[in-house]
Amino acid sequence: METVSLSVNGSKIDVTADADTPLLDILRNHLGLLGTKFGCGLEQCGCCMVLVDGRPEKSCGKALSTVAGREILTIEGLGTPDRPHPLQQAFLDEQAGQCGYCLAGILISVKALLDHNPSPSRREIAEALDDNICRCGSHHRILRAVALAAERMREEGVSR
Repeated sequence: METVSLSVNGSKIDVTADADTPLLDILRNHLGLLGTKFGCGLEQCGCCMVLVDGRPEKSCGKALSTVAGREILTIEGLGTPDRPHPLQQAFLDEQAGQCGYCLAGILISVKALLDHNPSPSRREIAEALDDNICRCGSHHRILRAVALAAERMREEGVSR
């Protein structure tokens, strides 16, 4: 067992677990952050996506020891039901999800994109979502929602 310090959604925490415990397990089972989902467990579907120091990373295969001292952002840190992030609001407005299982990973991936590129093209949005699988067929609505969020964020001057 090892104690690792990290920041999750802006809060500094210490976690004691085996060093090779997947970050996803830590988030869900140790910290109770259930928004990040277990999909395939093979880093293929993107359901477990989180931001690690601002970069999208799949948490199902990322060992706890590799995130010591780093900043982790999960879907819970993006917005709240009372104050959703512009991305979350755009997804609601465009009805860009059906079952919703993949949406946390998708929202995290496109947040990383918009943090670095506030005016992405449709192709850049699609490329940013290459590591996220949605089986519901909501792809066109997802692309529209990301473009809408980018536009609103530029208009409102929202940088993050």
